[in-house]
Amino acid sequence: MSVSIQRFERTAPPGSELPALITPAIAGEPLLDAAPRLRDAIEAQLLTVGGVLLRGFDVPSVDVFRAFAASFGHPLLSYEFGSTPRTEVGGGVYTATEYPAHQSIPLHNEQAYTRMWPMKAWFHCVTAAQERGETPIADSRAIYRRMPATIRERFAAGIVYVRNYGEFDVPWQTVFNTEERAEVEAFCRKAGIEWEWKPDGELRTTQLCQAFETHPVTGEKVWFNQAHLFHVSNLQPEVRESLEDMLGMDNLPRNTYFSDGSVIPDGLLDEVRAVLDAETVCFPWQAGDVLMLDNMLVAHARAPFKGPRKVVVAMAESRSNLGTF
Repeated sequence: MSVSIQRFERTAPPGSELPALITPAIAGEPLLDAAPRLRDAIEAQLLTVGGVLLRGFDVPSVDVFRAFAASFGHPLLSYEFGSTPRTEVGGGVYTATEYPAHQSIPLHNEQAYTRMWPMKAWFHCVTAAQERGETPIADSRAIYRRMPATIRERFAAGIVYVRNYGEFDVPWQTVFNTEERAEVEAFCRKAGIEWEWKPDGELRTTQLCQAFETHPVTGEKVWFNQAHLFHVSNLQPEVRESLEDMLGMDNLPRNTYFSDGSVIPDGLLDEVRAVLDAETVCFPWQAGDVLMLDNMLVAHARAPFKGPRKVVVAMAESRSNLGTF
């Protein structure tokens, strides 16, 4: 086994080691055969580098990918309280976010817009796009360190996420995997989410969540939120203007606010996005690749692409700050 970042085609900020590259001892070695031998090295790299790319192994099916992810000892999680459209492939494996190919998805830690999230995330490239389609990543510790102190201080009390489900976003029935209002309310109660059923029968939720967190094993501070992604400034200007005129600010599909409910200026989130851009690591997918991330230590994104692309995702090891944040 080799662990290396040498001769690896990627763009990265100075000093970054993301992702640690693990290649097989013999070309085409079956990933499941190698898994017991690799596990300790992978776990060690996850807690230091934060992400591992397994390249050159034989991964003949999504079932093999699922078995590999499950071999780390935690049941694979279902995609609850999701924010984007996905399709379950089966057994805890999902398609990556099904946004149109021309759109990019900004850097984010999986489900950092909630107070319950997975610690581990795996990505498997079944089919690499003809052009682009990378899954950029970034070190959440480095993002936290680089973030201006004034922004960290302004977000210290948390971020409020407001979501209006329905025609212009993912329906609440899909997000909560139920048609029953009582089940939605039970989930919200458990997750610390405020809810409101509107006169038209649609749902609005409001939740105060963390802006940054402390990793439970390494003790390091990480930038851990999706304020920039949910904020109205993430929309294309013409789409934003149209939705604001049509729906009003209170009924936008999603938006973020400071902890006291006040408006987050667009310019502040432009500064946040600049930090994220500065810490971005990008590399081209190869069919068969498996990328494993510590979801608190490393954020991920999606670049636009052309041609068929299939990347599937699995998540495990749920963590929560309910009762502590």
